[in-house]
Amino acid sequence: MAQKPRSTRATAPRLGKALKRAFFDRSVHEVAPDLIGATFLVGGVGGIITEVEAYHHTEPAAHSFNGPTPRNQIMFGPPGFSYVYRSYGIHWCVNFVCEAPGSASAVLIRALEPTHGLSAMRRRRGLEDERALCSGPGKLCEALGITIAHSELPLDRPPIALHARTETPDIVTGLRIGITKAVDLPWRYGLKGSKFLSKRF
Repeated sequence: MAQKPRSTRATAPRLGKALKRAFFDRSVHEVAPDLIGATFLVGGVGGIITEVEAYHHTEPAAHSFNGPTPRNQIMFGPPGFSYVYRSYGIHWCVNFVCEAPGSASAVLIRALEPTHGLSAMRRRRGLEDERALCSGPGKLCEALGITIAHSELPLDRPPIALHARTETPDIVTGLRIGITKAVDLPWRYGLKGSKFLSKRF
């Protein structure tokens, strides 16, 4: 089978201003759509956020719904930190903690458009097609080398870097994916028309 062509992008797109932890000290429903179009890098590898999901402690799909545990304790702390967990015992998933301490709300990063460090991502994922490198929360963690070692890290210090979007995107909303509780909440946000999604809206 012929391999998909590599990206023809000559250079990575211009980065916006660095996002600070204060960016996350707001409602998770404000932060989640504002992350669409931002750039997420780990050790200089990553891309443009194209899809996210919001989770709030008041609804049963959130890991924090039943209170703090050793795994989710970081969600109950201050905003602007990472929360990494293992999904189905197989894939790492990365979240950004939002809102005031005690709120225990977070944004799950579901997909990226690869823009930085594509060779590293291809090596880690073992494939060429750039559209498949980060088209899901587990895939993007593998591509960026994210593991439990990256949990509870500040989002505005190395190895993590977040940069604001440089233009206002068209955003679409839909139901969250892969959950069995609170399935009717339209808390999934995506970049309209993007080819780099985990699932079409």
